[in-house]
Amino acid sequence: MPAKFDNSFARLGPEFGTRQMPLPLANATLIHLNQALAEALALPQEAVQQMVLGEPLPPGCEPLAMVYAGHQFGGFSPQLGDGRGLLLGEWCTAGNRWDLHLKGAGRTPYSRFGDGRAVLRSSLREYLGSAAMQGLGIPTTQALALAGSRQTVMRERAEPGATLLRVTRCHIRFGHFEYFFYQNQQPLLEKLVNYCASRYLAQGQYSPDDTRANARALLALATRSTAKLIAHWQATGFAHGVMNTDNMSLIGETFDFGPYGFLDDFEPGFICNHSDDQGRYAFDRQAAIGLWNLNALAHSLSGLIAIDDIKTELAHYQHTLSETYYTLMMGKLGLKAQANETQQALLQDLLTLLAANRTDYTGFFRALSESAEQARDLITDRPGALQWLERYSACCNQAAVPERETYMRARNPKFILRNYLAQQAIESAEAGDFSMLEDLFTVLSAPYDEHPGHSALAKPPAAHQKHLPVSCSS
Repeated sequence: MPAKFDNSFARLGPEFGTRQMPLPLANATLIHLNQALAEALALPQEAVQQMVLGEPLPPGCEPLAMVYAGHQFGGFSPQLGDGRGLLLGEWCTAGNRWDLHLKGAGRTPYSRFGDGRAVLRSSLREYLGSAAMQGLGIPTTQALALAGSRQTVMRERAEPGATLLRVTRCHIRFGHFEYFFYQNQQPLLEKLVNYCASRYLAQGQYSPDDTRANARALLALATRSTAKLIAHWQATGFAHGVMNTDNMSLIGETFDFGPYGFLDDFEPGFICNHSDDQGRYAFDRQAAIGLWNLNALAHSLSGLIAIDDIKTELAHYQHTLSETYYTLMMGKLGLKAQANETQQALLQDLLTLLAANRTDYTGFFRALSESAEQARDLITDRPGALQWLERYSACCNQAAVPERETYMRARNPKFILRNYLAQQAIESAEAGDFSMLEDLFTVLSAPYDEHPGHSALAKPPAAHQKHLPVSCSS
């Protein structure tokens, strides 16, 4: 079947969003194209450029601003929606269906007091952030193209405007279900459930005539995929920063990059969002917030799933998260993924040691992939480091994987998107120089490789480059 556009979500009805065309930025130009992704999707570059610039759209696109609700920092907002974005359509190729979404497309009925625009700063951060997650093997939405314009957008200051074209299999958020539940629109909620079940459940799980079974299967999907996603975040040292239910993907992808941050020093209570005064979305609270959000999703489906069945499905969360996390962390240590009590204690004591010494998280594990000596030299507490390394050596003698160092280097990245690097790329881009964007995109797309010409991009920040403020407007 030849590739084509479809718009199945738009056909659900006017209650699910508002159809409208994007309002293009003046004199916008293409800044960067994810060529590998475009080729994988069999999308012609001309079509990608038309979409990210906003006009003329390729034939078959039917832009729609989606409506949803959400719990934001714990408080419920009954109507949110795509305030600066449009679902352009669904690209069908090779038996798969991919949502194409344009951010920065202008005001919509859900913009509230916003202008519907995106700035280059936040758009570049999402473009590189999604490339980083994809390169790390973490489930994520992907950025396909980035465009910019001399047309300025007012935030704290006048900034260059931008648009970003995002790709994912699923733009459905937990907040979509909350919207119809709290609106008491049960028939529309059931319509959404059955639509999502037909698109996102594995073959054989979708029941055309059983909405209740579909609702439970979707909750099971969201529970397990969210648990696995957050386990990946914790193992990699990634903090999302704004885990509202309207930013949570039904299929467990990293969604809506805003004030995110990768750990530099290992700091369990790291708060990457400058606006998060209470630390609700701190790094060490992400697992608990994931379950909180799943409870909110489950509540919106409670008219379709018996309470005992809800409890049964949600009970899988902690087990799935722990099992996935320890498997990932044992891989980072080069140990067989049995995670017995001795290995778990070894890991917990390491994390305590790293936190006490403010040791660079990514740098330590990459160094450990090279040699014990390199890892030791990153820890100020030399006796504590030597004691832990002795225990680690004993574990390796009993449970190391074959070719341990090579195995570890494939699981401990050399490159992550550190905030100071993102800031340097932003400042260069705002001055019209996109070379650092290109360099970062190259190393982040293959972060486990050496990239000898780009070793400077693996360096941890200097003291004054740590804890750069990043807020929801970033």
